[in-house]
Amino acid sequence: MSKTINILFCLSLFAAACSKMDDYKSKYIQGGAITYAGKMDSVKIFSGRNRVKVSGLFTSDPNIVKYRVFWNSRQDSVEVAVTRTTGVDTASLIIPKLTEGVQSFEIRTYDKMGNSSVPVYVSASVFGDLYQSSLVNRGVADASYQSADGSALITWADVNSDAGVQTMELDYSDTGGVAHDTVVASVLTNETTSLPAYMLGTAFTYRTAYLPNPTAIDTFYVAYQSHSVKADVTKLYLSNAGPNFTGTYGSGDNRFGTLSAPWITNAGGTNKGTAGAMYGGYEHAPWQSQGALTWESWNNTPVVDGKIYQATSSPLPAGNYTVSFSYYSEIQQNSSMYCIVAAGATGIPSLAGLSTALASAALYNGAKVGTTSPNLSETKTVSFTLSSPQVVSIGFLGNLVGNGNPGCYVTISSIQLIQN
Repeated sequence: MSKTINILFCLSLFAAACSKMDDYKSKYIQGGAITYAGKMDSVKIFSGRNRVKVSGLFTSDPNIVKYRVFWNSRQDSVEVAVTRTTGVDTASLIIPKLTEGVQSFEIRTYDKMGNSSVPVYVSASVFGDLYQSSLVNRGVADASYQSADGSALITWADVNSDAGVQTMELDYSDTGGVAHDTVVASVLTNETTSLPAYMLGTAFTYRTAYLPNPTAIDTFYVAYQSHSVKADVTKLYLSNAGPNFTGTYGSGDNRFGTLSAPWITNAGGTNKGTAGAMYGGYEHAPWQSQGALTWESWNNTPVVDGKIYQATSSPLPAGNYTVSFSYYSEIQQNSSMYCIVAAGATGIPSLAGLSTALASAALYNGAKVGTTSPNLSETKTVSFTLSSPQVVSIGFLGNLVGNGNPGCYVTISSIQLIQN
């Protein structure tokens, strides 16, 4: 009897449990079991400029009629109709006008009965003005004119693999004045580009293209900037600049004279000769193989506020320049000599107006005393920058004492004008 009672008790407990389970199911699946539409497969998202591209596949559910993409915490969304075929169909959607930064997206599909799929979550970086402002043109390590073949050789600065540099777009003019534009694919290290038949004295312009990440759908460009090509432009803008300067001997002199045009020598620079027939600033002695720009002050023939200069034959383009010259000398104390670059075609200033020059460099400034032989000649440079095209005067200012013998001499064998 006891055994029978236990069995009946267990059956009653089981019945009660089943009743509670049925109550639970009826509470949460009222109206029948939940049916889900097939979700989008192989979902990918691609970064862009204030936009993204969403792509995916429809592979299984033939009843899908649309999909919807949500973002901005589901405050924004877009719906796209789908026409299914018997095969695999592709979804592709551009979402514009997005805020720069990391954005999260939720994707759901819907079938013809209104059933939704389970969500697919993806995220991507959106790029915009902030990213654009961080970009700079790829650096140019060197850009030099190649006199051997008349090309310009550009050596690019190395870049990191994650920098996103894709190409460099260049514009330049050849020797015939024909404009060229070329696109150069970026190589991370040791990259050079040759621009054939380059027009000497001109600059090229270029810009750099970036992809913020390897799969981005938009390319970002830096603004075009101008870059000069380092070149010896002496022959374009200066004449009679050596080596082997030309000049005319003074009357009865077979060593000293005056430099030929376009050099201009002022009265202070003509320290040889007699009244009415003065000369100076040029030397080509019989034992010398080349003529030179020279001042010599032996035998009480000082140079006082002497100036020898010439103006460039045409305006120099805006850019950076260096005047380089080789010289040797013997200088006494209280003498001075400067190389000067001044704006305009009217000459160079005197010592008191030195601050008005574009640039100057002292060979000697009154304190230095010394001797340099031709075999140990020195090289001096003067650098200047032009913000706009301009004619400039390039020359030398001398104040050399002539106290007896020896006096002073400065001999300049050649001058170069380099565009940097």
